Amino acid sequence: MMIVMKVGESWRKGNPWSDSLMNTARPTDPETCYNGRLRQVTRRVTQFYDRRIASSGLKSTQLNILMHIDFLGKPTLKVLAQGLIMDLSALGHSLKPLERGSLIELVADPNDGRARRVYLTRNGKIMMTEAMALWSKAQDDLENIMGADKAQALHCLLGFVASEDFERAFRETQTVV
Repeated sequence: MMIVMKVGESWRKGNPWSDSLMNTARPTDPETCYNGRLRQVTRRVTQFYDRRIASSGLKSTQLNILMHIDFLGKPTLKVLAQGLIMDLSALGHSLKPLERGSLIELVADPNDGRARRVYLTRNGKIMMTEAMALWSKAQDDLENIMGADKAQALHCLLGFVASEDFERAFRETQTVV
């Protein structure tokens, strides 16, 4: 049985994000944890995009990396990792299938032999372009599902959470134990 809900409806009675629920929920209620909810949202959105761009042969995470490389224009691994908010070892792991598939090339930086730069290959550009047409339709569909105002508000909120300002504020709230 498939349960269909309108956007904005809760699977619980009432709104699970109302102040009263957040204040009265059991401490172990996973629905009140921002981290848990963000991970759920990330998985749901990743599944949505993965299904939409599957025929391109790329996963949404791979397309996102290719988009960053293209946008940054032959970045160093460090710059790419910063743009993706990833550590270098995780980035290296994520780049391996793209390199094996001849979608990217890693080369020594001509100005700094210790650094490596990431280039999109001709095949990488072609594959990214094909996937972007599918991605664009997915973007439109997601906005239509959410509504333009909610989609824009979500995009702004996510932009803030991904920002250096948020990171700085987060670090300032950490207490040393």
